[in-house]
Amino acid sequence: MIDPPIDIAAPGLEPAEWQPLPARLEGAAVTTLSRRQLRSWSLVLAARHIPWRAERRGFGWQLLVPAAELTRSVQELRQYESENRGWPPAAPQATALVDNRTTTIWVLIAIGVFYNLTRHNINLAGHYPVDWAALGNAHAGKIMAGQWWRLVTALTLHADWQHLLGNLLIGGIFISRLCRDLRSGPAWLLLLFSGMLGNLVNAWLQNPAHRAVGASTAIFGAVGLLAAISMVRYRHNLRPRRRWTLPVAAALGLLAMLGAGGENTDLGAHLFGFLFGLPLGIGAELMIEYRGRPGRAVNALLAAAAISIVAGSWWAALLMGG
Repeated sequence: MIDPPIDIAAPGLEPAEWQPLPARLEGAAVTTLSRRQLRSWSLVLAARHIPWRAERRGFGWQLLVPAAELTRSVQELRQYESENRGWPPAAPQATALVDNRTTTIWVLIAIGVFYNLTRHNINLAGHYPVDWAALGNAHAGKIMAGQWWRLVTALTLHADWQHLLGNLLIGGIFISRLCRDLRSGPAWLLLLFSGMLGNLVNAWLQNPAHRAVGASTAIFGAVGLLAAISMVRYRHNLRPRRRWTLPVAAALGLLAMLGAGGENTDLGAHLFGFLFGLPLGIGAELMIEYRGRPGRAVNALLAAAAISIVAGSWWAALLMGG
């Protein structure tokens, strides 16, 4: 327990010259103060150079001031209470999650099916057979030469089944939470943007011969998105750090565990995916605060946009890639 502050008493005053302050400033009844109220009020009086004394009264405390300062003390405390009413603000109500886990699972299954497709010899669009990895990997030099579709297609490719399984299992946790938080349409679209931007900056910084594949860049984008959403949503919380340090710690742990896991994975792209997820998450959460989650029609439109970006990127790769 923290002891109450030491009395700041005016010298030469007799006990009869001290008057107790009412615990309720609006009424005249003299009741006891809590320890917390005693500390805050005594600091206000000390700041205004008003002498005070604290006395124990049963289970509470009583604050006394010189009789000549009683009126001014009450006025100062009323002003303090008025200026600080409603502070600290109450924690925001928990945001209800959207139950769309089935949709998310089907999308993850589709990613696995596409990986299996890339392992078969398929003749398509003049390619006999299609060399999916050559057409779609994040080749830094070709991206900077204008093959923009590689920013997306690389996110859908995986080096082997272990790479795929790791992304589906670990990424599925973060992606599922993000989809339940934002709805599927905005979540997948933001995942694509964070992955694309991460691949773009990484290609700009890497050697032109650098190549990489994998959805990990977008998964790290999901972690950045979740961290940013928590930072914005709980920014008025007394201890906001507790809300966003866990996603950041998770990102750093994943970066250490998965970031350099093989020749076809890329530490830089993962890091940039996470960093781009932060501003995208801030913007998404502020938009939700202002306008709410998108309705069914808008959600479907955003989901269709995400699908179109992936399909259009692969179509461009098949027609113009090389």
